[in-house]
Amino acid sequence: MLKSYIVLITLIATLGGLLFGYDTAVISGAVGSLKVYFVDPRHIANADEASSFLGNVVSSALLGCIIGGLLGGVVASTLGRKLGLLISAVLFLVSALGSAMPEIFFAPIGQGGPDYIWNFVFYRIIGGIGVGLASMLSPMYIAEIAPARLRGNLVAWNQLAIIFGMLVVYFVNYAISRFGGGDAWLNQVGWRYMFASGAIPSGIFLGLLFFVPETPRFLMMKGREAEARAVLSRTLTEEEANLEIKEIHESFAHHTSSSVFSYGMAIIVFGIMLSVFQQFVGINVVLYYAPEIFKSMGTTTDVSLLETIIVGAVNLAFTVVAVLCVDRYGRKPLQIIGALVMGGAMFGLGLSLMMQSKGMFSLICMLVYIAGFAVSWGPVTWVLLSEMFPNKIRNSALAIAVTAQWIANYLVSWSFPIMKDNKALVDTFHYGFPYFIYGGMAVLAALFTWKFIPETKGRTLEELEELWTRED
Repeated sequence: MLKSYIVLITLIATLGGLLFGYDTAVISGAVGSLKVYFVDPRHIANADEASSFLGNVVSSALLGCIIGGLLGGVVASTLGRKLGLLISAVLFLVSALGSAMPEIFFAPIGQGGPDYIWNFVFYRIIGGIGVGLASMLSPMYIAEIAPARLRGNLVAWNQLAIIFGMLVVYFVNYAISRFGGGDAWLNQVGWRYMFASGAIPSGIFLGLLFFVPETPRFLMMKGREAEARAVLSRTLTEEEANLEIKEIHESFAHHTSSSVFSYGMAIIVFGIMLSVFQQFVGINVVLYYAPEIFKSMGTTTDVSLLETIIVGAVNLAFTVVAVLCVDRYGRKPLQIIGALVMGGAMFGLGLSLMMQSKGMFSLICMLVYIAGFAVSWGPVTWVLLSEMFPNKIRNSALAIAVTAQWIANYLVSWSFPIMKDNKALVDTFHYGFPYFIYGGMAVLAALFTWKFIPETKGRTLEELEELWTRED
């Protein structure tokens, strides 16, 4: 009974992850349409400038993600994890409708034209703030409410939900592209339906959040022990709940400093590096630009969207593998093996494009890369980030790590179209150059994990504080 209750509230919390995935990946099916609808009418003569402009439009939500990450610590510590997730749900809903109808309140729906590009960017930033909040608060919520023996597994569900959200939106984008019967309809109208579809899961998430409790650690932080005990009594046995209350008390009592650096610089730097490497291996290039990458391999729009669904399916399948393995084999081995697999796949993809051997080998390299990420740096990074920071600094430290992650994400997403379409690089590497960069980053990520990241499986959040407590 206890476990079924934990599963239920975890599933509701992971809807934040699902919307994270849905909102960030919905852009993948609309990149070409946004270029035709918003960018081409501006008649930017310089190809690099046009690519940079498109990159900024596509990655505009990431500016919101950075803002959401920065605000996450304040929201988590003052309003709580639950209310923070409610705010993110509202922002998702507003963004879905506003991005689909950027001219709303200013012109008839569907007749706004390219002049409303900045309205579109504004609504994408609003959604990004929701993503930034959810990316921090969903795994934090799950980590703080889950028993130690289940924590890695349950936090990994959040990544599973992210990937599931991406896979769902890939199907939605493909269905919409087929519904309209051609690129002309997709470029004028279809992209609106892609963004508007996000309103459905946003509304469901918003409604279900009213039925989940606040986390016991936030309640204890605010001096609401009776409420914290009531929550723990529904997720643990009485003996486990009493022990957890005692450990949380001791955690706050023994470490009185609230400075984010009170446990030393290392833990903050390691959190930032985990976040940065998760992005610098290039995962969101594949997720955001998958249809465009497949087009560069010589496929049509419909086929590229279909191949994107295959990418999403592989991502989902191997995230399930990670969920099953993370508490059994530990965090560190998965991170190292996954990074090495990603590095080899990216080097293979770069070589295949450089040698212009487009086709099945390139697709296989991309799928192997996705599998490597899905079984490691996708879910396991979030598990590590949600559990590695001590109670006293978790809000601010996780906010710093998440903000660093979104800044890195923005840099990668903005720079990719510039590297991909740069004439000199294309002439030399035939679209393969970016993938050599991402492959090198994956190898560095493996070395970083091997050298600096401790194993954290099977310990309570309070026990993990001993890893970082400095001797006075």
